[in-house]
Amino acid sequence: MKPYQLRVPVARVLFALFAAVAAATPVHAARVGVLSNKYASETAADFNTHIPTHVFTGIDTSLAIPTLQSLTAAFDVVLVFEDSTYGNATAVGNALAAFANTGRVVVIGAFYDQDRSDGPATNSPHGWGTLEQVDPNTTDQAGTPYAPRTLDTATMLRHSLTTGITSLTSAKFAGGNQAKSGTTVVAYWNQPNALGQPDPAIAFRITGATCVIQVAIAPNYAVIGTFGTDYGGDFHRAWKNAFDFGANRCVSTSGNTDSPDPLAIPTLSEWGLALTVLLLGAGAAFRRRRRAR
Repeated sequence: MKPYQLRVPVARVLFALFAAVAAATPVHAARVGVLSNKYASETAADFNTHIPTHVFTGIDTSLAIPTLQSLTAAFDVVLVFEDSTYGNATAVGNALAAFANTGRVVVIGAFYDQDRSDGPATNSPHGWGTLEQVDPNTTDQAGTPYAPRTLDTATMLRHSLTTGITSLTSAKFAGGNQAKSGTTVVAYWNQPNALGQPDPAIAFRITGATCVIQVAIAPNYAVIGTFGTDYGGDFHRAWKNAFDFGANRCVSTSGNTDSPDPLAIPTLSEWGLALTVLLLGAGAAFRRRRRAR
C-alpha cells in the first residue's frame, strides 16, 4: 500500500478556491444605528441617500442611552460620533462595548477623540468607558486639530476599507489620533499628529470577538459643511467601505485584498464555505487514496 500524500498543487487549488469564494461573498445590507449627541438623524438621512446599500437610523444619545438589548435587536453595525463633548459619553461607550462583545461591529468617527479619557483637558472629556479598551486609537493628546488633512494614498494598504478610494480631504474636522498596539492602519493622513507621528485616517482593531473601525473624519460633514470646500474626495465611499466591512464582521471581501484577513471574525456563511471546500478536498483525497491501493 502506498502512503497517501496530499500533493502541493491540490492544496494550492483548494486554498485558491476558498479564497476566490470568500472574496466573492456579497456584503449583505446592514441595519446601521447612527449614535450621536447632535446631527444623528441628519447624518443617517445623508447616508441613506448616498449609501443606499445599507439602512441607517439616527439615535440622539443626548436624550437617552440605548440598552444593549435595544441595540442588538435593531442593528447589525453601529456608528458613534459626537459634536462637542457630553456627559452621556461614558454610558454610551459602555453600551457599545457590550454590543461589540456580541460580535457586532462598532464604527467610530470624529469627534469621538475629544471625549476620550486621554483627550485634551480643555475639552473636559468624560471618557467612553469600556469602549476605550477595544477602540483602535488613542488621541494624540490634542484631538482633532482643526487643520487641513489630506489622505496619504501613496502608502495606503489594499484592503476592503480602502477599495475605490483615491482621495479624501478635510478642512478641519479630521485627525488627531495615535494607533494602539495591535491596530491595523490601512490609511494615514499626510499630515502628522500633534506628537509628530503618523496620524491614522482609517484603522480597525480586533480584540477577541470585538471589531472596532475608526474613520477619523466627521461623519456629519455633509450636514454641516460644503463638499469641495470643507471636505472632499471619496467621503461617502470611505464610510460605505466601513459599513460594508462591518456588515461582513470585519472579513475582507474586496477583490483588491490578497486574501481574507486571517485575524478577522468569520461569519457563519464563510465557515460553511470553508467546510464545503474542506469536505470536497477530503473526498478527493479519499478517492485518490483508494485508487493508489
